[in-house]
Amino acid sequence: MLDKLKDTSQRYKLLREPEIFAVARVEAALLRGARNFFDKNKYTEVVVPHLTRATGSCENMNTLFEVNYFGKRAFLSQTGQLYLESLIPELKKVWCVGPSFRAEPESDSRHLTEFPLIELEFQGEFDELLSEIENLTMTMIEEVLEDKKIKSVDRKRLEKIKIPFKKITYDEAVEELKNFGVKWGDDLKSKHEKYLVEKFGNQPLFITHFPISIKFFNMRKNEKNPKIVNSADLIFPFSGEAVGAAEREFEYQSVIKRLQESQMFKQLLKLGGNMEDFDWYLKYLKERSNVPHAGCGIGLNRVTQFILGTDDIRASTVYPLNSETLM
Repeated sequence: MLDKLKDTSQRYKLLREPEIFAVARVEAALLRGARNFFDKNKYTEVVVPHLTRATGSCENMNTLFEVNYFGKRAFLSQTGQLYLESLIPELKKVWCVGPSFRAEPESDSRHLTEFPLIELEFQGEFDELLSEIENLTMTMIEEVLEDKKIKSVDRKRLEKIKIPFKKITYDEAVEELKNFGVKWGDDLKSKHEKYLVEKFGNQPLFITHFPISIKFFNMRKNEKNPKIVNSADLIFPFSGEAVGAAEREFEYQSVIKRLQESQMFKQLLKLGGNMEDFDWYLKYLKERSNVPHAGCGIGLNRVTQFILGTDDIRASTVYPLNSETLM
């Protein structure tokens, strides 16, 4: 039913088709479920900037869209994470939703150049974070199931989703993937995620404790093993990684050291940037110590893919944007 939505070149022709309305209703239900969860659990919604310096970037700075901001270099934001983190000492629990922009030239079933990203940060630790993600995810799924106008989803499949989700470590994942030639320190690809999800029952799957070298600079180093960080990716059937999560480094000296050692900072230097790109964030940490906290980002379209049961992200939103389409 959703195959016709994979073509983004003439999307306007489909704007009267029932498939489009079904997608819109699913997206709306997922967002409604997220807001219900945040309201019930006393989170404060924060409006974060979408034109930023490097503080609005994710791990790979080569995927930033550059903008001329009154003669200064700025970027279209990919994440509001650092902006949320700075409010933790006072507000304790914060969240935002907004567009995340990725200059990824691949025009395929996996990538969009703009998508809604739901983010949360709260004063808490790693195990609490995984539980928070599980409960948020289930609230979103339940909102879809409760919406009687949504006819196009496999309700029996969704009703089988239960928490807690299965959890494996990155080490265990690498062991399972040795026949793929995966070595410790490699980033996992979509085909690896698909294999692992299928092996563990086609249910949402957490992969935890990734190598420090392949993750965001302020993911907290594990106290027992300094080669890994207290991080987790939540993998869904059909869509793959939908959630990236971690405890955060929160002490000034630790953050400075990790930033200077990161691949992200090396990319920034090649782009002509320097430590001043993180000026406000570092000054904040230096002048006002933060508290232990954790958070995540949830790609709405990856969750929508899972709900709809499609392996193509272009079928997961009404107006998909990729490197070939600008509407």
